[in-house]
Amino acid sequence: MKRIDMPKIKFCGIRTLKDVRSVNEIRPDYVGFVFAPGRKRTIGIEEAAKLKASLDPSIRTVGVFVDEDPENVAAIHNTGIIDIAQLHGEEDEVYITNLRKIAPNLKIMKAFVIKSDKDVISAEGSSADMVLLDSGKGSGKTFDLSLIRDFQRPFFLAGGLSPENIEERILEAPDTLWGLDVSSGIETDGEKDPEKMKAFMKNAKKAI
Repeated sequence: MKRIDMPKIKFCGIRTLKDVRSVNEIRPDYVGFVFAPGRKRTIGIEEAAKLKASLDPSIRTVGVFVDEDPENVAAIHNTGIIDIAQLHGEEDEVYITNLRKIAPNLKIMKAFVIKSDKDVISAEGSSADMVLLDSGKGSGKTFDLSLIRDFQRPFFLAGGLSPENIEERILEAPDTLWGLDVSSGIETDGEKDPEKMKAFMKNAKKAI
């Protein structure tokens, strides 16, 4: 059965003005800026501000953080660089509550690594505005979708997505699938590839 609605698409790990030009042409719903230190797609705040300034204003921006001080997350949001904070570390409900207090207008997305039913229960019960289900923190691998066959809330699907497998992954995912998050799957030799970006969008639409 085909889905009624097209899942939202997020291109993560945007780093250059060339990437932004491609994004503005292809028009995903979201782009992700990685602020976690030590990651190969990490950029600085000044770089992100320049990219944001050149980005089509209809495309929402997501900041990816790993166990960052909530004050720092709020400060980046207050600059207008990001609309959403994606928490990709060990952030718990106390962290989310604290972040909401200091950044009440910031939308929060919490990432969960799905390996067992316990992980599924944790994701379903999260107080975050959105949840992202992944195979690992940037592992680039897929996970067994049978683990989330009865998932009860809207979610972003991540982990090893690519133009080659996206149609199958959409069709196999539960009906609460709301968004798709891709990074390495739209790259060639570690750089964002416009042709792969276009192919990802095209093939995702085939499943609808």
